[in-house]
Amino acid sequence: MPTNSPIIAPVIALIAWTLVVWIWMYATRLPAMSRAGIDGTKIVGTTGPALRADLVAGGELKASWVADNYNHLLEQPTIFYAICFVHALIGTGDGFNAQIAWAYVALRIVHSIVQNTFNRVLVRFSVFVLASLCLFALTLHAAMAYFGWHMHG
Repeated sequence: MPTNSPIIAPVIALIAWTLVVWIWMYATRLPAMSRAGIDGTKIVGTTGPALRADLVAGGELKASWVADNYNHLLEQPTIFYAICFVHALIGTGDGFNAQIAWAYVALRIVHSIVQNTFNRVLVRFSVFVLASLCLFALTLHAAMAYFGWHMHG
């Protein structure tokens, strides 16, 4: 069983990026809460959507974009982590599959930058679709390798 598969590097990179966005979120959100007159020490039992509504009402919509992106980095990338670990375990986490994994990470970073800055939905969605295609390819390649499906040409 491979223990140092190249596909683990993009996994580590995306985890590191997620932590960067976590820092970005609090560096953005805490000052925005202050500007919106939201006293975090007095909030009891609120939810993310309620805080977002308060930020928007206080004219701080952009502060919620980074929090939204942080949540997005905890959603679809879970599939990415799982399929990368599958590739590492079955010995197909190098070459083209590692390149696809790096493409996914690059696209997720671009997605974050778009969402956290100008948040143009069409641009963000286009990048999301491209990243999703990477996941489809990684999943197909894992299934082909694991189940012995081969392309005949």
